[in-house]
Amino acid sequence: MNLDNASPDPETTRAGEALALGIAPDVIGTAAPAAVMKTIDGQQIDLSAIYGRKPVYLKFWATWCIPCRQQMPAFEEIYRTLGDRIQVVAIDIGYSDDEASVRAFREKLGLTLPIVMDDGSLAKGFHLTVTPQHVLIGKDGRFKYIGHADNEALAEALKQALQEEADPAEPAPERLEHEKVIQVGEKVPDLSVATLQNGSLPLKAEPGHLLAVQFFSTWCEWYLESSRPDTSQACTRVREAIETMKSTVPEVDWIGIAGGPWTTKEDLAEYGKNYQVTIPLALDEGGELNRRFGIQEIPTVALIDDTQRLIELIAPAEKDLQGAIQKALGKAADNH
Repeated sequence: MNLDNASPDPETTRAGEALALGIAPDVIGTAAPAAVMKTIDGQQIDLSAIYGRKPVYLKFWATWCIPCRQQMPAFEEIYRTLGDRIQVVAIDIGYSDDEASVRAFREKLGLTLPIVMDDGSLAKGFHLTVTPQHVLIGKDGRFKYIGHADNEALAEALKQALQEEADPAEPAPERLEHEKVIQVGEKVPDLSVATLQNGSLPLKAEPGHLLAVQFFSTWCEWYLESSRPDTSQACTRVREAIETMKSTVPEVDWIGIAGGPWTTKEDLAEYGKNYQVTIPLALDEGGELNRRFGIQEIPTVALIDDTQRLIELIAPAEKDLQGAIQKALGKAADNH
């Protein structure tokens, strides 16, 4: 399948636009954060030094995202023709993506625009809900437009932003800070999740048990089947292994946490129904838990022991999940 030439799906485009526009009423007109970014080529971009002089156009994307790939040539053209009048930045969301894939895609298309890899902090600060997501900030440093589709509304918003008179920006909020990631071996703070089936549950292991937290996305298995087949297969493999281990490894309790763009409570409920998932499922709305545990790849399984320590993060490449968890159980027993 040629991902770059596939026809855009109108239904998906409408759904993506609805997700992006859904947050607009609460965001448009508010001050954009004073983020400092570093491109994959080492260039530093300080938005606080740009606010007040020219508009900023951010595009959140990923190499596995089909409409992102399709929109990128037009985004590059905007950079080449208007780059002196508007700050353009392509922000790869860094979720189940990596710099090597970004560089390969850049070389394939001959891209010259600045590209930044996110660790989740930019997604939080600029209200990411979908990919691609267009974020347009006016010369006054305030959010002007948020959208998903490359359409007339985006073109009009760009036109208006360029026509605005330069005006000193009001002081921006504090600079975006990178949240402290819980490291393996550290204690997990008191955290809880609102599950669809069981109400609020603490991320806390029962005495003599491990708590296994599955980080995943509802679309991983079907959407990534063509663009990231290894990841798609890993998501299926982990989901099926978990259902088996529920009965064969009773010392482990499970919670599934869905995150990433394009994920809603309705999607999570449908995922649970379609795949007949029996473990408690929760939505990581806003991505806080993914950031706290430093999740950048899916599926990842975080293991927490009954002393509340994060003892292991099991990566997608692990093909024997049950074996890895049995080893972790042995380590936990030795620590007692």
